[in-house]
Amino acid sequence: MRFSRFGGPEVLELVDLIDPHAGQGQVRIAVRAAGVNTSDWKKRQGLMDEELPQTLGYEAAGIVDEIGDGVTGVAVGDRVFGFSDDGIAQAELAVLTHFAPVPKSLGFSDAAALPVALETATRALDQLGFAATLLVNGASGSVGSAVVQLAVARGSRVIGTASPANHEYLRSLGAEPVVYGERLVDRVRALGPVDRALDVAGGGVLPELIELTGSADHVVTIADFAGAQQCGVRFSRGDSGRALHVLDEIGALIETGGFQVPAVQSFALADVAAAHRLGERGGVRGKIVLVTG
Repeated sequence: MRFSRFGGPEVLELVDLIDPHAGQGQVRIAVRAAGVNTSDWKKRQGLMDEELPQTLGYEAAGIVDEIGDGVTGVAVGDRVFGFSDDGIAQAELAVLTHFAPVPKSLGFSDAAALPVALETATRALDQLGFAATLLVNGASGSVGSAVVQLAVARGSRVIGTASPANHEYLRSLGAEPVVYGERLVDRVRALGPVDRALDVAGGGVLPELIELTGSADHVVTIADFAGAQQCGVRFSRGDSGRALHVLDEIGALIETGGFQVPAVQSFALADVAAAHRLGERGGVRGKIVLVTG
């Protein structure tokens, strides 16, 4: 999947490229599913990178068909999921630099929905440190729901903001839901003290999160870069160190019932434009993935 000019979903095109090969420490997979993320349409709109053309896809799941030098513990034919650091995962073949076995109970689409959300959530939680009570702003999306479950697994009480329609879903994940918006501070305080807060959704709530936790040092955002600079809050980004250890750890949590995989909406790779339109409209619970067959 590639685009050679910036614009709407109509600029996306399927193209034939030279087959990639696994390098040192890498594996190549026959892709069965690849995740779609908000960064995909931001890239397509020209909001992230200036160069053209650009390919898409940073997470995928599939079957190993080539193994690079120095790789151990994996064989051709194994099911794996992970990260394509070169951003060419929405393809028939992809090279993965960081990967792990697909959990036994998962299909390829479910596995492809995990890497970006898991790494983002884990990195932010690692940066925050342990929270006796964690407030998650934007708790019902793919990253937010991962944060909730991983924090609960670490022993935190979790309060999550979401629309009323998503409150029962948050309860099923182990969080106590609250409605976002005006008077958020009062609603959260009615549930008790909060010592850490993670902003997944943005919306200008960082001052309220600082007020609730008592310090900008106790707040991390993955969604509000400008607000982080203004408020002295840490903005979590992948180039500050990635939490790749979660790929190896998540299987055990899934198999013991401690982590629910988000709902997945699948599109054929050729229907990527429709996938972008759905994602850009917003309101999608769970994850959008592209499948190759």
